[in-house]
Amino acid sequence: MNRYSRRQFVGTGTTAAAALAVTSSLPARLSWAANANEEINLGFISCGGRSQGLMSQFSKVQGVNIAGLCDVDETRLASAKKRFPKAQGWTDLRDLIASDSIDAVVISTCNHWHCLAAIWAMEAGKDVYVEKPLSHSQWEGKQTVAAARKYNRVCQLGTQQRSDPMQAEIKKFLHEEKALGEIKAARVNRYGIRKSIGKRDTPLPIDKNVAYDLWLGPAADEPLYRESLHYDWHWDWNTGSGEMGNWGVHVLDDCRNNIFQDSVALPKRILGGGGRVVYNDAGETPNVHFAFFDTGSIPVVIGLSNLPAKPGDKRSAAHPGPSSGYMAYCEGGRFEGQRGRAAAYDNDGKKIREFKGNGDVLHQQNFIDAVRAGDRSILNAEVEVGNDSTGWCNLANIAFQAGQAYSAKSANQVDLSQWKDLLGDMEEHLAAHNLKLTDSQIKLSPMLELDSETEQFVGEGAELANPLLKREYRKGYEVPEIV
Repeated sequence: MNRYSRRQFVGTGTTAAAALAVTSSLPARLSWAANANEEINLGFISCGGRSQGLMSQFSKVQGVNIAGLCDVDETRLASAKKRFPKAQGWTDLRDLIASDSIDAVVISTCNHWHCLAAIWAMEAGKDVYVEKPLSHSQWEGKQTVAAARKYNRVCQLGTQQRSDPMQAEIKKFLHEEKALGEIKAARVNRYGIRKSIGKRDTPLPIDKNVAYDLWLGPAADEPLYRESLHYDWHWDWNTGSGEMGNWGVHVLDDCRNNIFQDSVALPKRILGGGGRVVYNDAGETPNVHFAFFDTGSIPVVIGLSNLPAKPGDKRSAAHPGPSSGYMAYCEGGRFEGQRGRAAAYDNDGKKIREFKGNGDVLHQQNFIDAVRAGDRSILNAEVEVGNDSTGWCNLANIAFQAGQAYSAKSANQVDLSQWKDLLGDMEEHLAAHNLKLTDSQIKLSPMLELDSETEQFVGEGAELANPLLKREYRKGYEVPEIV
């Protein structure tokens, strides 16, 4: 087989995406690289903290070889090379993707790189394990799903809770046995303290060991006023998706999986708001965020906060249920689920059943099994499922970004006790920091309506929300439209 080289990515006058069009003639499937042990050779795009954890997990899967390492930061790449001295190292992901020695890639870059890296890899005949959230914008997530279909690749999202056998037990309990009766409403939580990321007077100098143009990739080249390049990109809209896309995707994915059994891809209407308050730092994404999702069936609300309960406190704000998890409010009681465990309570508050989860490497094993079989149908978090779950986060972020001054009238459009309770929780939480919902720092969107066919907003607020469904890409790093 004639594979293409990095030169085809970066040829004069040709964008990387356009250069990859030559791969449309590739066969539907590729077998993994031939070697004596029939190992799957994995290449890791990024060698940061999350990737280091994934390296440890994949190393426990039989028949996997950590064969390639790539990072734009030479210091992080060198650290990973110490762990895996036999692995080949690259600075440019295009070199790793073009290598015949790599069968599948693991992508744990900044969010803004997830889709383009995954599409490039699938066009090159690689299978892909990509960290959550799938996308930085809803449009590019759709292109990634289309690429998996066009090139017939296995593509798994890193929502590892999907591979916990506990989930099947929960769905049986809620939907087959109907042990708590019909589900009436759901609430999702993510309450976890994160510190200020600081605010510089002058732009952050970029370390000479970082290939910054590659780090930016599709993102705009803007000065950074935070104190750290790595990780804190999460709280910048240019590169991250805030806590909603960081942890929110896990808990909303659990909700979609266990409460809806994936029957609802995206909500019909969204009302959301919040603010980045207290810290006065360089972050842009909200550290207090709340949203209502009209699914057409079971209504869902989500509450999120990165602030302590009060200034100087080490605890998160008060909330019902798990700090990172979901609750199903049912006719006969409530169900509370979170990573690794869950419990059901009757209407008197008595615990009637507990569930215990499995925290080993089942998700990574599931991906490797699918790669060996060349069968995406056995994936527990296939890219289309991952795109839908990520979509809820993208829409909640759009609601915040399209928000204007908080209005009680707008908030009261939703006549749901869980929504009213959530707003009450937020009001008390903000009050502990001498803030009110009606302060100028807090925004609330209009009720945004999503057309399920076009996945475009219609009606009130559409002119503010629709431009946020797709970002502007830097030249040479455009996410291609897959047809």
